[in-house]
Amino acid sequence: MLGPAAQAAPRVGTHSGYTRLVFDLPVAVKAAAKPRTSLAGTRLQVTLGQGLRAESGRLSAPGVRAYAVKGATVTVTLAPGHARATASVLPRSAAQPARLVVDVPTGAGAAKGPARPAAQPTRAPRPAAATVRPASTRAVTRPRVVIDAGHGGVDPGMTSRWVTEKDVTLAVARRVRDVLRARGVDVVMVRDGDRHLSADKATDLDARSRLATTGEVSAYISIHVNAGGASAQGIETYFFGQPLGGQSRSLAVAENGGGSVGQELTRQAAGRAQSVLGDIVAQAKLSFSRQLAQQVQQSLVRSTGAVNRGVHTDAFYVIRNPNTAAILTEIGFGSNSKEGPLLATPAYRDRIGDAIARAILTFLHMD
Repeated sequence: MLGPAAQAAPRVGTHSGYTRLVFDLPVAVKAAAKPRTSLAGTRLQVTLGQGLRAESGRLSAPGVRAYAVKGATVTVTLAPGHARATASVLPRSAAQPARLVVDVPTGAGAAKGPARPAAQPTRAPRPAAATVRPASTRAVTRPRVVIDAGHGGVDPGMTSRWVTEKDVTLAVARRVRDVLRARGVDVVMVRDGDRHLSADKATDLDARSRLATTGEVSAYISIHVNAGGASAQGIETYFFGQPLGGQSRSLAVAENGGGSVGQELTRQAAGRAQSVLGDIVAQAKLSFSRQLAQQVQQSLVRSTGAVNRGVHTDAFYVIRNPNTAAILTEIGFGSNSKEGPLLATPAYRDRIGDAIARAILTFLHMD
């Protein structure tokens, strides 16, 4: 029997130098489980001690073309020219189930198979064995994260008697940048000053969103400050998906530029959300976004003690293209008499930045 957290479809992440597939495993898989692997041609087969739900599908991420799950065997079909892969099982934690992680190199040397003796050339070559290493020692290249400090320049975002959104988001983004760089993460800042990418809101948001697909990006985080009635407070985090109905819709419209511009961009983003429903690769990457959103939300609430407004989906234009894990976090209400003054203080902004950075490091398996 499968545990309730088990699923067959992998989450797919494209990173600098490798593509990562993550399969959530049943509760019954123990922390010490080690998969048996074999790599014949372009097919990596991983045999586990516990079965998953039977499923298969095509993949179009770099280095991989398809996956299939049957019983306790997971098969990943590599793209032509790729002959290397690693597989390992990460143990279950309080926040996540056990996971099978498959990494497929996509950079230089991706086609090189494991070394074999040159002697006895008349023998039929054996299938190359896939390399299996503990997750903590698996060699990967430096991950890249894009940090988007919401608004800026001609667009101040929300304003109140205590704070202006563009100032708060920039301060928090800089703190996240400093913490991540100290841990070896390559950080790209959408803005590192009080500026906009374009005075035209649609062009500005489009330029920001395209940074999530420039080169190999592991994660994209857009930071914002909320506004609402006098009693509204707390932190909430979003990943891209079907728009929410009711009052939450006004938030997407506001962050997408407000007025008729915001309504049109929200309509376009909502159309994109509908179109990705049948795309298994997009769905897998949205699963990564959901995971990142949950980790950021938990870290922020735990660090600040703020009201937990939860993780949601909506049609934010800046995270509409699910080519990487992309989220938008609203770090508090600048309009609230409690949170507004807190957001104005450097110490509280640093606390928020530290919490976001910790969540990103956990997501990147660097904690």
